[in-house]
Amino acid sequence: MPKTQKKALTVDSITHPKSRKAIKLFKNHKKKESRQKTKMVTHVKNNLIGEKLLWFQERIPDDMTICSKAFVDELIQTYLARFDDELEQIRLKHSIGQRNKRQHASREDMIRHTQETERLEYNTCGLELPNLLDEAQLKVLKEWNGELRFLQNFKLVRLGKKQLQSESSDISMDYSTKIAEKSKETITESNQNSPVPSESSDDESMME
Repeated sequence: MPKTQKKALTVDSITHPKSRKAIKLFKNHKKKESRQKTKMVTHVKNNLIGEKLLWFQERIPDDMTICSKAFVDELIQTYLARFDDELEQIRLKHSIGQRNKRQHASREDMIRHTQETERLEYNTCGLELPNLLDEAQLKVLKEWNGELRFLQNFKLVRLGKKQLQSESSDISMDYSTKIAEKSKETITESNQNSPVPSESSDDESMME
């Protein structure tokens, strides 16, 4: 006998709201809902990362093959202040006519929340970015065509204030080390060039 196919589980086929069929249908619905939510969150996150990468890509000179810490730090500071002009425009609109109600309140609140979050990240753990200090990753960023499916080619790292602004101290340490090494070389050369008393002269002085 041919096997009979199972009928799809539907709401109409459920006779009792607490039956096993009802529980199974509810679980299947929750799974689908959870998958859709995960896909949506991933899509939104990728969009935000893509917008961030495009912002940095557009501001890196074409002839630059590797970024210094100072350049990346300055670039991030500019990125953190990218909404300042918009906030100023909102402030001017509020000042006109002495309006009591806040226009664009939701937009203003969102911008301020974003700025606070990003500045906190930069000052602590760092912003999530491609490693702009790495030549290979910088090349990947410059050649990226903006498609989100190629985000997997980036190795995102955390670049923070403490890491990027330590360059000056590193330079001063390297400079001090070079000075110390140079001093040692000078002392060594002076010792080698200084006259060494011969044994014969010592013997002659003793005989006298």
